[in-house]
Amino acid sequence: MIRVAILGAGIGAEHLAGYHALPDLFEVAVICDLDLKRAQDIAGDLPVSDDAEAAIQDPEIGLIDICLPPHLHVPMSLKALAAGKHVICEKPLATSLAEIDLLEEAEAASNGTLFPVFQYRFGRAMDQLDALRDAGLLGQPQMASLETHWARDASYYAVPWRGTWQGECGGAVVGHAIHAHDLLSHLFGGVGSVNARLATRINPIETEDCAALSFTMQSGALATSSVTLGGSDDTTRIRLVFEHLTATSGPRPYAPMDQEWVFQARDMTAQIEVDRVTAGVPQARAGFPGFLAQVAARIGGEPNSAVRLADARASIELITAIYASSRANGAAEACPIGPEHALYAGWMPQRS
Repeated sequence: MIRVAILGAGIGAEHLAGYHALPDLFEVAVICDLDLKRAQDIAGDLPVSDDAEAAIQDPEIGLIDICLPPHLHVPMSLKALAAGKHVICEKPLATSLAEIDLLEEAEAASNGTLFPVFQYRFGRAMDQLDALRDAGLLGQPQMASLETHWARDASYYAVPWRGTWQGECGGAVVGHAIHAHDLLSHLFGGVGSVNARLATRINPIETEDCAALSFTMQSGALATSSVTLGGSDDTTRIRLVFEHLTATSGPRPYAPMDQEWVFQARDMTAQIEVDRVTAGVPQARAGFPGFLAQVAARIGGEPNSAVRLADARASIELITAIYASSRANGAAEACPIGPEHALYAGWMPQRS
């Protein structure tokens, strides 16, 4: 049983539901938020506190789950690792590759492990894709298209830190499309270069709320990503074209692997085998419960598919390249990005 402190009662509510789905693996010891009423609103009978430092130093707590605004992710992760805790941290884990390097050093010196949150990876559809790959029914990745078309209006940005560089540390490509881009990298072998066009068209905010992106993957495959916060609803759609079949998600956001996908063989004579393989994949934990179950197993010493710091590095490299491309009005390499890169220390605009 892993005892957990959740820091932040916003997205922390979704994490809490994930822990409640796994009562044999986790016990939530406390929910911390400076707004105690907000913490109590989600806590039920659980203790609440406005003292995150006390939770981090509590010897009875083994896992610190950071659900705070983005500018607090790195400092709180460093504190928790220094205290020897395991750490889960929401996206974006960091706002620069320099910070990722600091986190890697801190994790190496700690008894704890740092787990960035990429819950989109978990669910039956992901297991079906893995089974199709194992059966030789996918072939090479060829082309992909992603849609992250969500609705965010003035009420969303009424939270003071949202829509600002200082608080949110980026716009739609950081806070909204990051999970779809992680899925693309995970399934298609990583992004090699990106050509990005960013714009602020929907809301009067500092950061971008629209993006048109084209990727060349390390595998040679091509991909496009369309991102807007001006949709009439929240729609996430993923279409992956492999050598032997095309996989298409449903439109629901937030847990795309927790819905029925269409797997269509290019050669119709192979469709029977595709259908047989996908039908044989059992239901699986999706979203946060799937993510958290893998974290628990990894903490218990089991090598598995838990998301690790290297996955966050790839995500931050891609965000860095997106901003570099947009500002240079041309293509930018996405991997590797080292200290010599102009945005290695961060993509935040320089204040005049």
